[in-house]
Amino acid sequence: MPKYVAFLRAINVGGHTVKMGHLRGLFESLGFTSVATVIASGNVIFNSTSKRAPALEKKIEDHLQRALGYEVITSVRTTSELKTTAECRTIDDSQIESAGNVLYIGFLKGGPSDEAKQKLASLATEDDKFHFSSREMYWLRRKKFSDSKLSGPLLEKTLGMRTTLRNSATVKKIALLCS
Repeated sequence: MPKYVAFLRAINVGGHTVKMGHLRGLFESLGFTSVATVIASGNVIFNSTSKRAPALEKKIEDHLQRALGYEVITSVRTTSELKTTAECRTIDDSQIESAGNVLYIGFLKGGPSDEAKQKLASLATEDDKFHFSSREMYWLRRKKFSDSKLSGPLLEKTLGMRTTLRNSATVKKIALLCS
């Protein structure tokens, strides 16, 4: 049975508190098996007989909207897709590992248009660099996240699509758990 990872937006941020046991139960009620949560920020590993990630995303989003009462943007990846994302080298490791730098990965519903990529590139600064790979956006942030003029909502507006961001260390941790 295929194993997937769902990256959920708006879980345990902005006043939306969800206990991980409750979240696991919501996934199990959809018929998913081997459900596990990783870090209390909306990362769920699960098995499903479905072979279509977009159908899973819609199913999860609809269910969570009904159960939690608010929109939960969901990006689903197979474990092999996640491994590829975690190992992606669009940015040199020395830049990522430099003190104070953090690589964030934005999980997108689909690949952004060339126009959207160009718009985002126009927001790049010495401290904010962007790269793309398939349905992921890689954002190298030099210095503190809170010091950036960029934010998730601004990135979404610029790209014209919803995203959920994760620190690359979190993505690597989840990928290792799926191995």
